[in-house]
This record gives sequence, structure tokens and C-alpha cells, in this order.
Amino acid sequence: MNRLTTVVAAIAILCGLSAPAQTANPAIEKKKLSDWWRTAYLTRPLDSPDAKKLPLISVSGNRFVDPSGKPVLFRGVNIADPDKIESQGHWNKDLFVKVKETGATVVRIPVHPAAWRGRGTGSYLALLDHAVQWSTDLGMYVDIDWHSIGNLKQGLFQDPMYETSLPETFNFWRIIAAHYKGNHTVAFFELFNEPTLYNGQLGSMSWDEWRQINEDIISLIRAYDNETIPLVAGLDWAYDLTPLRINPIRAERIGYVTHPYPNKRSQPWPPKWEEDFGFAAASYPVIATEIGFSSQYGSKSENAEYGADITSYLESRNISWIVWCFDPEWGPSMISSWDTFELTGEGKFFTDVMHKNAASLDPATDK
Repeated sequence: MNRLTTVVAAIAILCGLSAPAQTANPAIEKKKLSDWWRTAYLTRPLDSPDAKKLPLISVSGNRFVDPSGKPVLFRGVNIADPDKIESQGHWNKDLFVKVKETGATVVRIPVHPAAWRGRGTGSYLALLDHAVQWSTDLGMYVDIDWHSIGNLKQGLFQDPMYETSLPETFNFWRIIAAHYKGNHTVAFFELFNEPTLYNGQLGSMSWDEWRQINEDIISLIRAYDNETIPLVAGLDWAYDLTPLRINPIRAERIGYVTHPYPNKRSQPWPPKWEEDFGFAAASYPVIATEIGFSSQYGSKSENAEYGADITSYLESRNISWIVWCFDPEWGPSMISSWDTFELTGEGKFFTDVMHKNAASLDPATDK
């Protein structure tokens, strides 16, 4: 190109009459076309030197047991979704230290589908890895909970944050089971938080259909991880286990979940609890992964009565229990402030009970 041609071309570009020629880079173009087939699901086990630091928890008969066969009754605390906590600047080991100070031997971690999708698989797994390591350091076990509320069969849910699907749920558990295979700290996989039809507003789903969904999830999990204990929730917001009288889940070495909040039945509670879920503890391990009280449920005296009744009842049936929730915003709340971690009335009550009963089977210290 001579000088005149160069000048003319430059003027044309400045005037918007033509664009500079683009030099193709075959390597870059090829990379853009080929990247899609190089991606893979994150199903590699977590490489942790502390994976087997805590004793492995398993199922024997109707109890959770340690490696010597000694029964373990868990008492613990729910935290809020890790994505929420991290976004508010409180995702750190100090939070888990405060949880441990309540007397908890297990921490339940609710993973909301909206948060799982929003943060992305890799980033969310990093949060869970922090929680597992901090819990290991402090001698607490972990229950990973797929925290949805609604009808998984028909895809109808109580609120947008709970929206998921059968394929997403299966894929979540495939990833989680593969990632935590062989990690003793992660004792439980809680398959679905609270199945409910909301008095027909969320469609229809029979117990047999719900049973089949859970059996399919358990089979998938055990293709990757045959040690971690699957937990199956009853219907009616995870309260009702009466179908177990006739059609229990067709899988061994699992546990069942109930959420016996005070509003589920009128007083007197214990006879109705026995009818609705307590009977199951004679045959299967049962864990109440949510209990709690607040002014939303009753007066101060009614709440005190519920607290005494529920802890006494669960302990008498060897049913493990986890309090909702160690967060100042998600009620019933155990703490009133992130700044002080001051315990609420609920927080003080359950902390006192956990400390009072701590000598009974703490798997991390009582060998």
C-alpha cells in the first residue's frame, strides 16, 4: 500500500466509511467453538486431610450409632443459608464457634435452590467446604439440607426461593454426594426440607409418589456415597410420619425427619406427637430437624410449656433434635443481633437444655 492509499484509508476510517480489517486468530476461534465440550459436572470428592477426623455415624436398627455401635442422640442448631450469611458479612469460623457454644453437636445447613443457582455450583460448594472444615475443627457434624417447601412432583412451591425441579434436585444430590464422599463430618443428607400440598393449593401428591421420589434420590446418592445417611421428611411441612405404619421407604440405613412446631397440633401435645411421628422412633432413627418457639406461636407461658414438653418428649423417644434458627432475621430466632450474638428467650432455653444434657453421648468427645 503506497502513502496516498494509506492516507485515504485512514480518512475513510475516521469518517466512518469503512472499518479496519480484523486479523483472524484461528486458535482463538477454535477455542470458542470447542470449550463447550470440555466442561464437566463438579463430581470430584473434596480433598480434605480431615475427612475422617470425626467418627463415622451410621444407622443400626432405630438409632444413629458411632463406630463402636454406641447410640448417638444429636442436639443441634440450624443456621441460615450460607449465601445469605456470606452476603451479610458474617460467614466465618466465629459464627460456628458461637453455634458450638450452644452445646450443639450437629449444625444443619439449609441450601435454598434460588441461592444454589444464583451463586453457582463451584462458588456455593466453596461455602459448604468452609462450613464442613469449621465444623470438623469444632467437633460438630453437618446436615446438608435441600431447603425447598412445596410439591416436588408437580413443581409447585410455597415461595420463589424454594422453586426447583426433579432434575435440579437429582443433580444437586449427585454433586453433593460425590463431593462429600468419605467425609465423616457430613453425617446427613436431608433430601427435601418440607413437602407440602398447602391444603391443595400446591396440587396433589400421594405418599406413595413421595416415597418413590425419595427412593430414587437415595439410589442416586448411593451410587456415589454409601456412607452418609439420607434423611426423609414426612408430609404436611415435614411433620406427619403416619404413612410409615403401612408404607415405609424401601431403603435401609436411612433416617426420618419431623418438624413438630407448636402450631401443628393443639395441646396437650405429647399424645398427638406420639400418634403423628413418635411411634416411628421404635423402628427407625428419627430426627426433628426443626423445632422452636416465638411470640408467633403463643404466649410466653405457652412457649415455655412447649419447650419443656418437646425436649422432654424427644429425649424420651431417643429422637435427635435441631433448633431453628441461629440467625437474627429468620424466625423463630435464637439470637437477636449479629453484633452481640445475644440469645433470645428461645435461644437461652434450648442452649440451657443442650448444656444440661451434653454429657449424654457427645460423639466428638465421648469415646
